Amino acid sequence: MAQYLEVEEILDELHKAVPSVYEATVVSRSGMHIAGDSPKGVHLETFVAMSAILLGAAETATSELKDRLDYVAVELTRSRMILKSAGNRALLVLTASDEVPAPQLAEAATKYAEMVAEHI
Repeated sequence: MAQYLEVEEILDELHKAVPSVYEATVVSRSGMHIAGDSPKGVHLETFVAMSAILLGAAETATSELKDRLDYVAVELTRSRMILKSAGNRALLVLTASDEVPAPQLAEAATKYAEMVAEHI
């Protein structure tokens, strides 16, 4: 059973460790909100569902390459998103300042996604 309080605590720790992260959201593979916050002004259901679809599509598209997808980076005009698998049941979505390089942000996402996966 998922331990939601622990997941929220992990996300709080992420915010403290990586202050350039605006929002951190844990999403189920089926596109349901599990924990965390979403960007202000967005429809939560749409944001989480499309995040799950985006990561799932990238995994499917790259599966024939005989390699494993590390993360998906979405470059926006004033920010960026990193989507990272958090085990078989969830994913971690970060929105952050575009001043932090995507690989550096993805490194943090990897660390915290692994922690989330232990509790989902």
